[in-house]
Amino acid sequence: MKLERPPASDEVARPRGLADQIVRALQARIESGELAPGSRLPTEHALGARFGVSRAVVREAIARLKADGYVATRQGAGAFVAGEPGHASFRLPSEGELAPGELAQLFELRAAVEVATARLAAERRTRADLAEIRRALDEVSRAIEEGTDGVAADGAFHRAIALAAHNAHLQRFVEFLGFHFAETRRPAWTEAGRRARRPHAAQREHERVYVAIARGDARGAERAAADHLRGSAARLGVGRRRP
Repeated sequence: MKLERPPASDEVARPRGLADQIVRALQARIESGELAPGSRLPTEHALGARFGVSRAVVREAIARLKADGYVATRQGAGAFVAGEPGHASFRLPSEGELAPGELAQLFELRAAVEVATARLAAERRTRADLAEIRRALDEVSRAIEEGTDGVAADGAFHRAIALAAHNAHLQRFVEFLGFHFAETRRPAWTEAGRRARRPHAAQREHERVYVAIARGDARGAERAAADHLRGSAARLGVGRRRP
């Protein structure tokens, strides 16, 4: 499908939150009825060209729309507007709505899900799954080396592990959590975060998760995933929650 150049309102600002802005733009079209239930979204390539962003950013935006119940994906066919957009979703508070200590609770939720996901991935991964996880890791490494934003690649790493678990419901929930936790990854990629080598620390943790999954070491994958989440929380200054 050939797309005409979008109107000015579709242009995406560069500094930060590219996936967020694409999500908002597509949500507005879905909610207005311009993109009707059941209609197919343009391809990743077409959306990347339309908004002037990479395919990794487009994938992150589609994953967020899927996690919030706005779109559904079909293997080999692409992404389609859901029958009842936005209604089949579980909502978490945004960063501005968080009560004191609530971020720690959300990290506990993320750990409960992602540690189990890593274990299942170690037990069920295929060669293709490992290649996808490795591809995401390499994108993170490139962002570190080139000094670019690695938030989308970081999210792709966690989604690839969820895919390797081969549980569609778990995959969707990890995508949902990834949408709400995307901004918590961003401080690592600021100038201050880079000086503190936070992306390097996170990537070392990622590598340990990958190695355990590749070896089929379920317990090792659980430990590595738990260590990564503890490290992520500590880098945000989130301490252990007490009753």
